[in-house]
Amino acid sequence: MSMAMVGLLAGMALGFAGYFGGFGAFLLVAALGAVGFVVGRFVDGDLEPGDFFRSRDRYDRYDRRR
Repeated sequence: MSMAMVGLLAGMALGFAGYFGGFGAFLLVAALGAVGFVVGRFVDGDLEPGDFFRSRDRYDRYDRRR
């Protein structure tokens, strides 16, 4: 499934939640969608748990530019 189709479905889900359930439902659907996105990235292997907990060294960032 293309990313455009995923974006369309997500937008429609948020629109329906906002229209029928109000702003609270809109926020709940948006939050659950974000959690599902992160979990999907973990399952696909694009993210690792260490990506969130590893500290970045200031000098590593500058060394990569050279």
